[in-house]
Amino acid sequence: MTTTVYVPRDTTALALGADAVAARLKRAARQRSLDLRIVRNGSHGLCWLEPLVEVETAAGRVAYGPVEPEDVEALIEAGLFEGRQDHPLALGLTEAIPYLKAQQRLTFSRIGVTDPLSLEDYTTLRGFEGLKKALACDAQGIIDEVKSSGLRGRGGAAFPTAIKWQTVHDQPDGQKYIVCNADEGDSGTFADRLIMECDPYLLIEGMAIAGLAVGATQGYIYLRSEYPLAHAILDEAISRARTAGYLGENILDSGHAFHLEVRLGAGAYICGEETSLLESLEGKRGLVRAKPPLPAIEGLFGRPTVVNNVLSLAAVPYILDHGGQAYADYGMGKSRGTLALQLAGNVARGGLVELAFGVTLRELMENFGGGTQSGRPLKAVQVGGPLGAYLPESQWDSPIDYEGFAAFGGVVGHGGVVMFDDSVDMGDQARFAMEFCSVESCGKCTPCRIGAVRGVEVIDRIRAGERAEENLVLLADLCDTMVDGSLCAMGGMTPFPVQSVMKHFPDDLIRPRAEGGR
Repeated sequence: MTTTVYVPRDTTALALGADAVAARLKRAARQRSLDLRIVRNGSHGLCWLEPLVEVETAAGRVAYGPVEPEDVEALIEAGLFEGRQDHPLALGLTEAIPYLKAQQRLTFSRIGVTDPLSLEDYTTLRGFEGLKKALACDAQGIIDEVKSSGLRGRGGAAFPTAIKWQTVHDQPDGQKYIVCNADEGDSGTFADRLIMECDPYLLIEGMAIAGLAVGATQGYIYLRSEYPLAHAILDEAISRARTAGYLGENILDSGHAFHLEVRLGAGAYICGEETSLLESLEGKRGLVRAKPPLPAIEGLFGRPTVVNNVLSLAAVPYILDHGGQAYADYGMGKSRGTLALQLAGNVARGGLVELAFGVTLRELMENFGGGTQSGRPLKAVQVGGPLGAYLPESQWDSPIDYEGFAAFGGVVGHGGVVMFDDSVDMGDQARFAMEFCSVESCGKCTPCRIGAVRGVEVIDRIRAGERAEENLVLLADLCDTMVDGSLCAMGGMTPFPVQSVMKHFPDDLIRPRAEGGR
């Protein structure tokens, strides 16, 4: 009788020793003459439990974690291969783990379940059904389905996906492109990586559907160079999908063509901005372009281009398979569907949480995150990456949706949630925001290039007690200038975390904490 054990192979699990765990399991099985099948699946996104080892039983998969290599022998003696629960690391059925069971997984329903490169696994769980339905209708019908879903870009601007697609669709016939922004550079974010490492065919399918919708025959995944495992998995998945007929000159014998390639970025945060990304993809320095013209009209190599991020494109197969209304049934207001929230920072249970829009930060941080890793009280949380505002406790009960957050200066962005306990010096965090911009600015516009440098200097003077009140006024004016005058969101949003510290944590800015007093 064969025993099937799942050991994840995503970046997080590998960093925590998953390969060594798999090797120990193989060795122990040989020593016991057991017929063991190890499947290197993707992660479920429960990062604090990695490596999460699962054993297939008649009742379903039984989970154990976090498993370190030195735990393997004791787990086996306690009945790991039989799925017994006589060990402190035993977690019961994977699907019943509260952190996972309480989620609403639409986009991330397959991660952790399948071997990421197995086409059989993917198609067994309705993979490529959305593509087949897209092939059965015309381009406008695909766009209308996406429009009915209410899907918006899962990045900073939250622009309606269907409107972008419609604009490209309506351009004259000729070469058009689909570009996936996989330059996931926001602090505390890893949802794109999980899709690419754990369910790569989902992204491939979403991009092929987008190509059918707008008449594009070529796609590019612009991937950050810091994701070597995602790069290897995507290349192999694209090759297998092409061989199986899901990509190429004649997709599933439909007469429609779509080709896909991965291109690596070079570690520039600014290349997460769509026009800077396009410049880089063309082989140029990643400088922001002035708009108009929009990329949907003159994008890659001057041709109409859809630029969407990973999560936007990965939501499309579900929408085409189940219908736009099924997706729109989740969420609230103008924020429809689900959002991939990524808990990071000082958090007890970090990981991916997919929920419908409308959950509050407090529910997320307490019910899923379990509070801080340090056990100290929470002081602030930054949502939406390094350019998002720092939110005080008074804003943690606001439902997470685009318009609601915008009303008080918050940013949903890519869904990164970075938590800070009461030992944090928020004055340091304000300075970090300006310093980050000074390092990562492309330098094309003066408010961003010079404003961030001056911002660091002004904050340093305030922190040193040099004419603090006058410099606070100067800092406020500088922030307004950057917001109103910057060419793109890099300089335009850098003041958000600074302004939030000035408003909600002024004492930390004016009176820095003494070393050792935290």
